[in-house]
Amino acid sequence: MRKILFTLLAALTITGCNAQNNKAQMTNNKCLVVFFSHAGENYSVGNIKVGNTKIVADYISELTGADQFEIVTHKYDGMAYTPLTELAQEEARNDERPAFEPQINTSNGEAIKPSNIKEFFDQYDIIFIGGPIWWGTYPQVMFTFFDTYDLNGKTIYPFTTHEGSGLGSVVSDVRKAFPKADVKPGFSIYGHEVRTNKAKVEKWIKGLNL
Repeated sequence: MRKILFTLLAALTITGCNAQNNKAQMTNNKCLVVFFSHAGENYSVGNIKVGNTKIVADYISELTGADQFEIVTHKYDGMAYTPLTELAQEEARNDERPAFEPQINTSNGEAIKPSNIKEFFDQYDIIFIGGPIWWGTYPQVMFTFFDTYDLNGKTIYPFTTHEGSGLGSVVSDVRKAFPKADVKPGFSIYGHEVRTNKAKVEKWIKGLNL
């Protein structure tokens, strides 16, 4: 009996050490989530206070300890779904670059304003980039971000929320924007399931072996 108890105790100890090592391994690579998320009227989920992509970004931060860089624009505030889709199509057709404001939050929810954005990005090894799919790719405001900041040399994981478009062309678009980055295969999730299927995001993150 004593031998059996000792064996069980040893097994539990090993399991706990492995869990701690896995957590340590994940935190060795500092992560950032860059995203644009649209609240208000959204297809399939109605009028929402928190955008679908923001929810996924929060899951990623919870699972990895990642800080957040939110791409914020007020251009679409208060717009109904149909006019918004028409505006988004026009922006894509004209290859527009809408203005945005960065909103940076650490993993503990603290908002920060770095004095040097380049140095801010330099501290991260892994960057998740996410947004909804508007007309086959990310919203044009995200391309403003791509033109503004250099993420070459980073490991990048694109992700999207959508209602049938999957990843669209976002992976190839990110690779085109940052040809010297290591852009990994992307992850997509339906916008209407982000509130009820956190497990899908967890499975994706665990499979990355960060």
